[in-house]
Amino acid sequence: MAERLSQQELENYLWGAATVLRGLVDAGDYKQYVFPLLFYKRLSDVWDADYAEAFAESNDHAYAVATANDRFVIPDGAHWNDVRVMPRDVGRALQDAMRAIEAANPARLEGIFGDALWTNKERLPDATLKNLLEHFAKHTLSLATVPEDELGNAYEYLINKFADDSGHTAQEFYTNRTVVHLMVQMLAPQPGERIYDPTCGTGGMLISALDEVRRSGGEYRTLGLFGQERNHMTASIARMNLALHGVGNFAIARGDTLERPAFIDRDRLATFDVVLANPPYSIKQWNRTAWMNDAWGRNFLGTPPQGRADYAFFQHILRSMDGKTGRCAILFPHGVLFRKEEAEMRRKLVEADLVDCVLGLGPNLFYNSPMEACVVICRSQKPPDRQGRVLLIDAVNEISRERAMSFLRPAHQTRIVNAYQAFTGEPGFATVATLDEIARQDYSLSIPLYVKRASNGSNDADATRATLPALWATWEQEGREFWLEMDALVEMLDTLVDEAEVTRE
Repeated sequence: MAERLSQQELENYLWGAATVLRGLVDAGDYKQYVFPLLFYKRLSDVWDADYAEAFAESNDHAYAVATANDRFVIPDGAHWNDVRVMPRDVGRALQDAMRAIEAANPARLEGIFGDALWTNKERLPDATLKNLLEHFAKHTLSLATVPEDELGNAYEYLINKFADDSGHTAQEFYTNRTVVHLMVQMLAPQPGERIYDPTCGTGGMLISALDEVRRSGGEYRTLGLFGQERNHMTASIARMNLALHGVGNFAIARGDTLERPAFIDRDRLATFDVVLANPPYSIKQWNRTAWMNDAWGRNFLGTPPQGRADYAFFQHILRSMDGKTGRCAILFPHGVLFRKEEAEMRRKLVEADLVDCVLGLGPNLFYNSPMEACVVICRSQKPPDRQGRVLLIDAVNEISRERAMSFLRPAHQTRIVNAYQAFTGEPGFATVATLDEIARQDYSLSIPLYVKRASNGSNDADATRATLPALWATWEQEGREFWLEMDALVEMLDTLVDEAEVTRE
């Protein structure tokens, strides 16, 4: 009987598969080959374990095959061991086996292995593929040797490693995990709820929501997890990710969420209890003309400028929330809070009393970007004591940094979650603003307008003699407001340059 792997052994084993590809495949492309092979090996080993258990009970080959096929079908000739013994044309054998498994399991596995070019012998000669197969063959990936939770965690580890190794391509499929954990805690998903990510990448936010329900003692198997991702391979990775985590009720759709939303319910957008998202930042190539007459009614706040589709994603998310239980947490750059070109949409958003909390986070939490991030939390129906009010939290200092990565420690997350749940002011950290107060600021949600940094200034009645700490605090506050405005100005200049280039073309 195969021995159970420790988490460290499992992670080293999986990363070792990527090292086989060094020098032949770009680091950004490791995922195209390693993830499908991992999933293929897992399917074969789980099937073998089911077969062995059934055969031991019955001593009947046909019965054991039928029992193993109850979980998923592996057709004759498509098992891992069938491909492993191929002397040549290994890529063709792999591709044929994966397609056969997809075809035999259309409801669960259609297209799940992605579209990697396994038959390209210049990139993946037979010798390299055989080395990969032999590397994976070192360990058995059955449920007994590698439980779903542990394999899922190792899979997430591999995603993070690929993000670190591939540099600029990482943002396509990686969101800072500590920020995701914070967002999930603030929304507090419950058993039985439907959770959605319209730009789901590899499914990390959905997995985090599942983990949060499990941590709180809820029955996570009753959750429904739904996502859409435009990149074909990334969508496949998300489906493998959820399957390897043991999720039963999930659907990951491929396609552009703005152009072709995939989840429809009786000619309307499907709605969900929880929506989590880190939309692509200020994309410029999108169909703004179609949005003006959006068939799904997602332009209820207005039409965003061509140079940034942030409020298009924002409105899609708001329209995807259940009318009673719906709540969302969206990771955005700070510009969405105050840019003048989106002022009218922001006014309608505030007046609709959808915004529950605006959370400002520190810099370097976006992968490979130094800009500050914010999280906007909205609710379809606020509790009575929160109606007409918005909580603004300045957590720019709740951050740690090691090497090139910023992250939130558990203590940072706890402080922020406690402040959100309390929904009260805390000098220098949190302020509850009324809608009238926000209106007096021209509907800007820029956090420094409301949360003033605490200072050690003099308490003299005439306040004529400011101390050095007070002057420093004022300078720091005004400087931060200035640089946030500069960020927005740079974004606007970038847009003008891009539009001018398009005009010349």
